Amino acid sequence: MRAEALKGHLDGLLLAALEPGPLHGYGVIEVLRTGSGGRIDLPTGTVYPALHRLERAGLVRSQWSLASGRRRRSYELTTAGVAALDTTRAGWAEFSIAVSALLARRSWPVVT
Repeated sequence: MRAEALKGHLDGLLLAALEPGPLHGYGVIEVLRTGSGGRIDLPTGTVYPALHRLERAGLVRSQWSLASGRRRRSYELTTAGVAALDTTRAGWAEFSIAVSALLARRSWPVVT
């Protein structure tokens, strides 16, 4: 699945990936890849700018640490990020119900 197909949903997916706890960027990519059965495999050039944008918006915060002698930046949800994820989930539920109903319909009502 290409990043363009996820337009409008990327932020929610990133927030959901961070919900269990802090992750570094490659960890976020791996959570999305494994959680989607390999269908969502985003490049770092998509994920890192989005994480930085979410940080500027106050939805995630980051912290630098050392791992195996290398500096690594981990991201985690803020309180505002948790609220945004809840809102995103509610919106997705409404949207997916509506789209599923329309796509599953065998015959359309006649509009006069």
